[in-house]
Amino acid sequence: MNAVTWDQRERIIALFGEASADPHVRAVVLTATGRGFCAGADLRGAPSGGPRVPGDVARTIRLGAQRLIGAVLDCEKPVVAAVNGTAAGIGAHLAFACDLVLAAEAATFVEVFVRRGLVPDGGGAYLLTRLVGPRRAKELMFFGDAIGAAEAREMGLVNRVVPAEELEKTAREWAERLAQGPTRALALTKQLVNAALDSDRATAFAAEAAAQEINMTTRDANEGVASFVERRSPHYEGR
Repeated sequence: MNAVTWDQRERIIALFGEASADPHVRAVVLTATGRGFCAGADLRGAPSGGPRVPGDVARTIRLGAQRLIGAVLDCEKPVVAAVNGTAAGIGAHLAFACDLVLAAEAATFVEVFVRRGLVPDGGGAYLLTRLVGPRRAKELMFFGDAIGAAEAREMGLVNRVVPAEELEKTAREWAERLAQGPTRALALTKQLVNAALDSDRATAFAAEAAAQEINMTTRDANEGVASFVERRSPHYEGR
């Protein structure tokens, strides 16, 4: 069920960092093989050590689950989640952190923490409150019930639900469409949207103006304006 091991987590974080830095990468798809998307964290894979002291757990969360979710949120390329099966715990948060979420009809999402007597980690409260509001977030986290793909879409957690056999095809189509877009403009747009709910109007407007100033130095912005004036389709290079 693709529970995230310590090694996998570090590899995923590294891959997102590489995707941000590589101008040839224009979009990212996060998906899984098998019948599950991600069953949560595989605690058996965590490094062992001596007796636990105050601060150890908080440090583990900061350097582990929160770094993983942060890698998705901070990726400078658009990220599409293709959820093929159960996404539980940190697995659900991994999907919710993506920019766009596709789900197979049989996919489910579970805030499993409460079933184990745990507080949600990996940015769960941060993500869910912004996606569905505080009352729905509390319902999901207090009860830990599994919700299906269709209900997740109705709640705003998923963009589109497709038959399982069409998931990979649809994810590829979305990624290819994103990859043909103005990559730097998309990165700046992602930053603005991700920060919007944490900002007052003055801060948000200032960030918007700064983003537009930066973006107007790119080749793609010049190409977009030129193609409009010349009445042709733009050809973006991601630069």
